Amino acid sequence: MDHFRHPRNVGEVEDADGIGKVVNPVCGDVLLLSIKVEGNKLVDIKFKTFGCGPAIAASSIITEIASGMTVEDALRITELDVVDAHDGLPPIKGHCSKLAADGLREAIVDYMRSNEITPPDWVK
Repeated sequence: MDHFRHPRNVGEVEDADGIGKVVNPVCGDVLLLSIKVEGNKLVDIKFKTFGCGPAIAASSIITEIASGMTVEDALRITELDVVDAHDGLPPIKGHCSKLAADGLREAIVDYMRSNEITPPDWVK
């Protein structure tokens, strides 16, 4: 509830190095996540989410989890990591943690491609 009532890192990173935009086709939640990378580390992450409370909270949580991580380590963050950091989510809201993990992954892949870095094969 705290991340819903007081979300962290809301907004857009100025001059972002990578942007991820994901939409959940079932419920319509939308996440725009932007990152700034320096020295292969995520130094700034911000989000804008249009969706339910758990989607906003999951978006806020993933910015805190990934902040300061290397690009490679942040790519490995899964929806289960978000759920664990969320102290669990009702099963019907599991798509919210997936939205957050997918948004971060999209932003990192965008950064990698724009810098001519080949994403690992396991990344969609």
